[in-house]
Amino acid sequence: MSGEKNKVAALQMASSPNVSANLLEAERLISEAAESGAGLVVLPENFAFKGEHDRDMLTLCEDDDGPLQGFLGQMAQRYGVWLVGGTIPMRAKQGGKVRAACLIMDNEGNQVARYDKIHLFDVHLVETDERYVESNTIEPGEELVTVETPFGVLGIAVCYDLRFPELFR
Repeated sequence: MSGEKNKVAALQMASSPNVSANLLEAERLISEAAESGAGLVVLPENFAFKGEHDRDMLTLCEDDDGPLQGFLGQMAQRYGVWLVGGTIPMRAKQGGKVRAACLIMDNEGNQVARYDKIHLFDVHLVETDERYVESNTIEPGEELVTVETPFGVLGIAVCYDLRFPELFR
């Protein structure tokens, strides 16, 4: 790593409820990133699916193996990149909920890390009585995760986690 330059691609997507279309777009972006020399590619949170309601994720939740995990492994291997898989819904310990899991795949398609989002975003705006309560559908993770990569040690956080600096100290 000393003095080496590494190219990282942070991908942006406007995901929808159409999983197939989202995965096609993700592959297109991963391919472009790899062609431009990126060795590490980062997909956004909910890259594979963004439903109208959080509970829509329950229909897609996977166990320790599933099509979304398979997709991530195939993409990493096919394009020879390390791939940070945004988040995918994984089955939670508590029934009726999911874990928002960020998976990291090495360039051979092997899962080398899994981080489950710890800090959930629950808010009630009193002025408008609007509510957004992730904890209704998502079970929080419990462990901090780091992983050794050719690019250095990566720490993993998802969305609202960034508001908690103790994760990064």
